[in-house]
Amino acid sequence: MSTLQSLTNVITSNLQVIEDSYTSNNLTVPTLDDLFLPTVLDTDPTLHEAKQLVVAAAAQLIATIRPPPETIALYGTGMYTSVTLGIVVEANIPDILMAHGVNGLHVNEISTQSGVDASWIARILRFLATRHVFKEVSPDVFTNNRLSSLLIKGKSLQDIASDPFGKFDNGPLAAVVSGEAEEVLKCTTFLSTFVLSQGDQKAPFNMAFNTEKKMWDWYHENGNEWRARRFGAAMKGGAEARFPPQIFTDALSDLTLKPNDVAVDVGGSAGSLVFLLKKAYPELSYVVQDLHQQIADAQIFWSDNDPEALTSGKVKLQVHDFFTLQPITGAAIYLLRLVIHDWPDSEAIKILSGLRTAAAESSKLIIFDN
Repeated sequence: MSTLQSLTNVITSNLQVIEDSYTSNNLTVPTLDDLFLPTVLDTDPTLHEAKQLVVAAAAQLIATIRPPPETIALYGTGMYTSVTLGIVVEANIPDILMAHGVNGLHVNEISTQSGVDASWIARILRFLATRHVFKEVSPDVFTNNRLSSLLIKGKSLQDIASDPFGKFDNGPLAAVVSGEAEEVLKCTTFLSTFVLSQGDQKAPFNMAFNTEKKMWDWYHENGNEWRARRFGAAMKGGAEARFPPQIFTDALSDLTLKPNDVAVDVGGSAGSLVFLLKKAYPELSYVVQDLHQQIADAQIFWSDNDPEALTSGKVKLQVHDFFTLQPITGAAIYLLRLVIHDWPDSEAIKILSGLRTAAAESSKLIIFDN
């Protein structure tokens, strides 16, 4: 059997699994024209695997069929996708379009509301629409679709304008895209310098922003507070949007745990991981640890979503720098979600060594990372 036929078979067989799952749940497979709406199947592990197989096989099929020079050229200009996504998020274009439904809005009107030149809006939205983000319903008239609807901020344009620091509070994926298109993209321009110098240079972040501080400390400099808030918003929901919750809840399923055993979410930001785990394991006690600003954000998050967890003591919020002595000793579980990848090996060893010192022989360390 040829490679092309093998890939086609993987796609066909797993598409049937997907269609059968939707049919058995009386649901229709969403199209790109639909706005994104969560369904019970979004977290189905069998369906998740089938989707991943289709995506992987389709990507290999495209890479096999498309002329290699074209593929390399597309990869080499991939930064334009990041940049244009960042522009539409900063200009609130997904939020502007949400009020106009399937009929969409002409770029001239989008320009009036966003303050961005109409010709630039047309080019940017058309660039993204050809990549299936937004839909051009008629010449220069665009509307949201399944992908672009994930970029809305969940606030009115008036609220966004009146509180620009908090504009991402209800839009975790918008916060993720904004951070990647601004801070991360700027850092990547220094990545080759860092790699080719064999580590003799400062980290790309330090070179990009001309600072000796670590990112977390830099966030709290005057003028950067909004970045810290954006990062907190991204962490509150970005991981949940990208990873099925079973990844996290299943990690505890084989452990022998007793009521009120303590699980410590180290570097846990607002505590969205604990919020998820508490639903699955309500008998445990939890501690969310992070720096001052993240714990301040966590206080708001828990007060809004589960205030009883704080008043009962089932969830505690604790200011802690994970490079210092771990104050919770002998916890049943120490959790690190999307933490270790942020640090070079030497710093990661310090984080892990601190937890080893605090742990009991029966303690478990669970790392979620990519």
